[in-house]
Amino acid sequence: MVQPSHRPRQIRRPALAAVAAGVLVLTAAPPAPATAAPAAARHAPSAPAGLLVDDQAHPLNVEGTPRFSWLPRDADPGEVQTAYRLTVAEAGGRTVWDSGKVTSGEQSYVPYRGQTLKPGTAYRWTVRTWDRTGRQSPPATGRFETGISDAQWEGAAWIRRDSTDADDYTLARTEVHIGASPVVRARTYTAADHTYELFLNGRRADRGTSFGYPGEDYYQAADVTALVEAGRPLAIGVRYHWYGSGQGRPAGTRGLLLKLVVEHADGSREVFVTDGSWRVTRDTLFVNGSGRRNGEGDRIERQDARAEVVGWNLPGYDDTAEPWAAAQVAGAHPTPQYPHLIGQETRLTETPVKPVGLLTADDGTVVADFGVVIPARPVVRFDAGVAGRAIPIRAGYNLTETGRVATSTLLTQGTDMSFPYVQKDGPQEFRAFTHLGFRYLEIPNAGERITLDDVGAVVVHTDVPAGREATFASSDQTLDAVWRMMKRSALYSVQEAFVDTPTREKGQFLGDAANISYATMAAFGERDATQQAIREFLRSARRYWNSGDDLGRYNAVYPNGDGKRDIPDYSLIFVDWVWRYYQQTGDEALLAEAYPAVRDTAEYVLRHIPPDGPTAGLVTQLSGGSGAYQYGIVDWPEPGRFGYDMSAVARTTINALGVRVLRVAAQMAAQLGRPATEAAGYRARAAELTAAMNAKLRRADGVYVDGLSATGEQSGHAGQHATSYAIAFGVAPPGDLPVLAEHLAGMGMKQGPMTAHWLLQALADAGRPDAVLRLLTNPHDLGWADILRQGGTFTWEAWTLDPGTNFSQSHGWGAQAIVDVQQTLLGIRTVTPGASVVDVVPPATGLSWAAGTVHTQRGPVRVEWRRVAGGVRVDLDIPVNVTARVALPLAAGRWYQAAGQSRARFVGVADGRAVFEVGSGTSSFHPVGRRGSR
Repeated sequence: MVQPSHRPRQIRRPALAAVAAGVLVLTAAPPAPATAAPAAARHAPSAPAGLLVDDQAHPLNVEGTPRFSWLPRDADPGEVQTAYRLTVAEAGGRTVWDSGKVTSGEQSYVPYRGQTLKPGTAYRWTVRTWDRTGRQSPPATGRFETGISDAQWEGAAWIRRDSTDADDYTLARTEVHIGASPVVRARTYTAADHTYELFLNGRRADRGTSFGYPGEDYYQAADVTALVEAGRPLAIGVRYHWYGSGQGRPAGTRGLLLKLVVEHADGSREVFVTDGSWRVTRDTLFVNGSGRRNGEGDRIERQDARAEVVGWNLPGYDDTAEPWAAAQVAGAHPTPQYPHLIGQETRLTETPVKPVGLLTADDGTVVADFGVVIPARPVVRFDAGVAGRAIPIRAGYNLTETGRVATSTLLTQGTDMSFPYVQKDGPQEFRAFTHLGFRYLEIPNAGERITLDDVGAVVVHTDVPAGREATFASSDQTLDAVWRMMKRSALYSVQEAFVDTPTREKGQFLGDAANISYATMAAFGERDATQQAIREFLRSARRYWNSGDDLGRYNAVYPNGDGKRDIPDYSLIFVDWVWRYYQQTGDEALLAEAYPAVRDTAEYVLRHIPPDGPTAGLVTQLSGGSGAYQYGIVDWPEPGRFGYDMSAVARTTINALGVRVLRVAAQMAAQLGRPATEAAGYRARAAELTAAMNAKLRRADGVYVDGLSATGEQSGHAGQHATSYAIAFGVAPPGDLPVLAEHLAGMGMKQGPMTAHWLLQALADAGRPDAVLRLLTNPHDLGWADILRQGGTFTWEAWTLDPGTNFSQSHGWGAQAIVDVQQTLLGIRTVTPGASVVDVVPPATGLSWAAGTVHTQRGPVRVEWRRVAGGVRVDLDIPVNVTARVALPLAAGRWYQAAGQSRARFVGVADGRAVFEVGSGTSSFHPVGRRGSR
């Protein structure tokens, strides 16, 4: 039986990316082009690939309604999915839902609609698809497991060591005996403030982190089946680390919660939980009383191997004597201190790496060079340790003239990057528990020969989907190097959450998170970290900004240890972030979840537009921030403002962001089916604000000034930010764009890494890909290539390392320009939410060739283009269920011929480009003489 579709409402297709902000105007067609050969005989589609549940291949703690995604496959060109069928069954085989055949092209975030699923249970799901001719695919099979609610911890209690340590490392253990029937499935569910490592019979089974406020903490599920042996004793050991509040970490409450479920072949089930029978002691490997690395919250990690508690996580260990003691029980979950736990969707990837070489400083100190800046936990092996020998291991970004790791405030981000270690006798391994960003690691006073094999590190970053990493190569080697640096910087800026830097604050700043998220979504197909972060900032609004004039604002950092604080521009950027996530994914559920807060932000903007007075019609002194951030940050650090007039009360940047907020609110309202008056109202107010900006914030030559004073005079300063924002957010009149773009390009780089993307976007929207390329690759001006010229391997907080500052050399926010490389220089842009339509628009000027792959929500779009006589040659590979609009520059007397599997359809001419539509499969276009003109 065919069921009706439940696909989300489609929004109107936006303008062709070839002309960016322009309107797609098709003119009469020239002589008809030659088209690709007719499609071959039809085949049934192949089994779908890339099966995901809630954006994970095999999630272990799905909460709420599972949502299914897949990639349809078909050898035939120009194919689409016309229907699908989903089934969900218990691992034992009983079917709990069969969707039947659903007529729909949807392939992402399709919700489960069956009976209530059991908690903590394994399920198998299948999907098959139908093509345009009605043929069906074989089924593909995936797996997922449900999580557990707060009521399903089966008596597990929060336990802790009775301690007031500011840097609390605690060992907790118990020993159980596993039943004799073969173990078929074993899962742990663990939560701790702040970080834990779980061991089963001495083998590490899991590691997790929760930096949430009470009620917002996370638990993590782990598959430990391979570590649990039937009929044998099992030592369950947990090391947890609580270290108070910090920039990206509320204090929370120290404690541990664990449930282990073991299922046997005979159908029996055993449950082991934390309770008062567990034993705890201080982990004396870590020296108590360590100071802070900086003013942001991390502690210096000091280890003394002489005090290591050996064998504590093995069966048979005697934990009956002091200093071991019974665990203090805070209560069975949930408790007032721990009212709610959230299943952790993100995971931390740990990758062992080796140095690229060993250096020797002038004084003989061995220094390991890892080649690039990495976020990592250092590892050093010693073969002949001497008890009491102190090894002041130190990480760093730079070397001094003598070859040692540099320790100045500027070159360490004001951070003590040491890992002091005291040896025991004999062979041993130092293994750091916490990470820092660093390139170099020095091992002074080793007392033995250190070789390359003795040094390593464990690189840590968020897990990203396998097989979805973007690629890019071009005719410009500098651009390729910039691309690699930005990709690495983006990924290395996400650990437990998005962070400003993996060294100093390690805090999830809203502006940093949005910038990095744009890059990780585009370059790695990342979704989970972005969803988590958006929801965390929505929680910040509910916690701190929930009434009166506070509505519509979000914390500048969240979660965090310093309470309620915001930055006005960041609150406005949040709206753009939610919308751009939706454009990438088509995930309407998260859009609906965020919309009430977005609407509050739109009203926040409108509350600050006075109806009369010197700044009537403009957003004026947008409440929020303090000190250097009051009424808006503009850019950061302060040198990145390049003289922006911070005395202006109606700032151009804030007003342009305000236009964006109102337009997005209108688009969201329309997409979500809100009353038509709601969307129309926001559209109208956006138009009014745009008109006011163009009337009051432009000079006679069309260039935008920084803002208006309290008495209504235009600022005497017209910084690059003002005009780039006006273009990038669609405020500047289209007719002004060529002149304004020339003005911006002539200024070079006069915006910081935080906002440089909007400059690149403005230049692209104004038809200047050559200027985008120049800014990305010019080593003689501020920018990414200049960082490379100075030996940098990670994007920086600022373009310069200014004496007297602690500017970071590991700030991922400049990696947002990944998006500009993909959209402007490679020429691939998502058109409809979820990428059912993409634009392929090779730039008119600049590079000689470029090739790359962008993994959209519907699969990989592969493009290679090359300039040839009379135009460009383009080779495409488009995934099933996607339509590409290809816009190719026309030279006098020339046209394009299509070839390949997929038939190309000529659409028209737009702004000097021939526009074609082509479906899935491979195709190519190359210039030829016009028919009849040879």
